[in-house]
Amino acid sequence: MATSANFGNMFSMAGASLFLPFLPLLPKQILLTNLLTDLPEMAIATDRVDSEFVQRPRHWDIKFIRKFMITFGIVSSFFDYLTFAALLFLLHANVAHFRTGWFMESVISASLIVLIIRTRQSFIKSKPSVSLWVATMAVVLATLLLPYTPVKFLFGFTSMPVEFLVVLAAILVLYILSAEATKRFFYRSVNF
Repeated sequence: MATSANFGNMFSMAGASLFLPFLPLLPKQILLTNLLTDLPEMAIATDRVDSEFVQRPRHWDIKFIRKFMITFGIVSSFFDYLTFAALLFLLHANVAHFRTGWFMESVISASLIVLIIRTRQSFIKSKPSVSLWVATMAVVLATLLLPYTPVKFLFGFTSMPVEFLVVLAAILVLYILSAEATKRFFYRSVNF
């Protein structure tokens, strides 16, 4: 999961740096992104395992991991670029708004997508453990609140307008639906 998220974010960062006159995220913002997105992924150890995964022993398959990373990394990058376009062309974001907006989209989407890609089943049918659910929701809430607290200045963030939160919600819903559809297609095309 982390490999696909990191691949997607770095692909997005590299692409954005080609056309933006500023760094898409500051180093301290990247470190905070990694810290926050690691919390739900650490809670995955408490998660329920789908019954089909424990019916027989499985071996690490590097080709599978590479395909998974590239497939879901590209989906992640697509929604990063959609966020960039919304921030720049729809909301006319300045540098601080751009960085804050992408940080919020990146952390929230990476945290929520763990709930989708943790299972081959529909995320509605396969319920996560309480710890995974709580860790994910805590990170989402902290990410939503951070730009409205006095701590925001330590990280170079700024408060976001309500319009952005509406656009963010729409992008996140599209991302979740796309990740679920991609997951179904992915598992039909690979043998794992």
